[in-house]
Amino acid sequence: MDQRNLPHNHGQNSNKIMEHSPSAEEFQNISLLLRQLGDGNRLRLFWILCHCEECVINLSAMMEMSSPAISHHLKQLRTNGLITSRRDGKEVYYRVSDHASAQMLRQFVEKLVGQTGPHADAGEDQS
Repeated sequence: MDQRNLPHNHGQNSNKIMEHSPSAEEFQNISLLLRQLGDGNRLRLFWILCHCEECVINLSAMMEMSSPAISHHLKQLRTNGLITSRRDGKEVYYRVSDHASAQMLRQFVEKLVGQTGPHADAGEDQS
């Protein structure tokens, strides 16, 4: 529909809003990212990985879930670019991605949760 010829004029700046609106594809991409955090376990796992880099075994213990279940959630988060991994010998460590969308989601989750976890630069023991 031509946005300049809206069926009704309600005295709002609807045309101007639509000129600056992201595309439907951009909204779809954002929706896919938010959907990843629609599962409570995955949201909690993402929150943990915003605050530390950890292996599957420790994440499994922290979340009181099986390693295969954790791996399933990690795969979904990683596929969508929200987390990254690195290998150190036989261990694989996961953390939140530096990608802009992951960092925006991190801030969003932090605001929703209303608290932040400990950070490595706070001088706390990381063992």
